[in-house]
Amino acid sequence: MTHLYQAINPCSFPELLPANTADSQQYLGKWYFKAAVSHKEADIQEYRAVDNLVFTVEETAKDVLLLTGHVRIGDNCTNQTWIYHIRPERDDFEVEGKPQRRSLLWSGKWANCTDCIIVQEVEPPLNSTGTEDSLNRHMLYARQSDVDTEVVTEFLKNAACHNMLATVKLPQEKEFCN
Repeated sequence: MTHLYQAINPCSFPELLPANTADSQQYLGKWYFKAAVSHKEADIQEYRAVDNLVFTVEETAKDVLLLTGHVRIGDNCTNQTWIYHIRPERDDFEVEGKPQRRSLLWSGKWANCTDCIIVQEVEPPLNSTGTEDSLNRHMLYARQSDVDTEVVTEFLKNAACHNMLATVKLPQEKEFCN
């Protein structure tokens, strides 16, 4: 991002935490999914029915992270797992089985939260003539389930400044799954 562009654009920008240089140990443990934003409703639609979602991140081998998501939809709990690879030549996380997806990690400071991270998932256009990414969403995760509502508000405000107006906040009204 050039300084000139930032000078004429009043929006704040998140700080990239490159996967290939970050200490992955600091991301191990539990993360509570708080909110998601995108330019398109379709990118976040799958979270509309979710009451709460907590991820556990474990390192299963050098440069390999296992994410286990515990999802509450209504009275039901389901678990999903994803394997992320850290490649020395890449600043994103590579999702096993989704080679076209880029998963970028951003500092939670963009949401005014030092105990948060923002994950951006991006997939290229579906065909060679496409101009818009087929997926581009940002998701806010916090270390605590009861993070201050101002954190989510700041995240949504900064996203709206970048015209990411499709939003979803998880209600977290029911017990967390494990």
